[in-house]
Amino acid sequence: MSAAPAPVVDLVNVTKRYQTGSLSVDALRGVNLRIDEGEFVAIIGPSGSGKSTLMHIMGCLDLPTTGTYRLGGVDVGAMNEVELAHVRNKRIGFVFQQFNLLASLSAWRNVELPLVYAGVERGERRERATAALAQVDLLERVEHRPAELSGGQQQRVAVARALVNEPSLVLADEPTGNLDSASAADVLALLSELHQAGRTVVLITHDVETARPAQRVLRIRDGLIQSDEAMTA
Repeated sequence: MSAAPAPVVDLVNVTKRYQTGSLSVDALRGVNLRIDEGEFVAIIGPSGSGKSTLMHIMGCLDLPTTGTYRLGGVDVGAMNEVELAHVRNKRIGFVFQQFNLLASLSAWRNVELPLVYAGVERGERRERATAALAQVDLLERVEHRPAELSGGQQQRVAVARALVNEPSLVLADEPTGNLDSASAADVLALLSELHQAGRTVVLITHDVETARPAQRVLRIRDGLIQSDEAMTA
């Protein structure tokens, strides 16, 4: 009988303390969290609750002060900087509130950037970037620069860039924060489609309405997860 697969995200007693001179701030105070493959989880909390710190740790952008974080069963704390950079590029797709697109590059060239860093050959980069843009219904905009796209379309380019390396985890940090209501609904529908296609999606937000497409909602406050609930239809 084969063993059950390791969870995509597994945090055990994770803390994070920031020290500035004599001042210390406990951003996370003992977080335990498991997210299995194919789940769509929303993490909700007000400003200063620790949700962004938690996202940074899950995304290997920061390391816990104490505790253990395993990504796909591998202890992140045992990795060096080169290994962490590889994990961020290959195994995690990031979607931020700021689209972080390069203004001088076309949509497909923005999407191909993770492949450039991974050393993928140019022809394959174009093919994979175009396929990722097709996934987000932007095939007709592959040559457009960010200034020629709406806010919702720019965020779709950012989602395509997050998907181009076929990551095991998609982290979306306030992805609708800079969008009008129609574009926000569009992006949330896209995240739902990714989940239905089998992706593991974690959505960070301060807004209950934004979290509605998720199947699980975690509420975080003062560096602790206060509740973990299944969403009802």
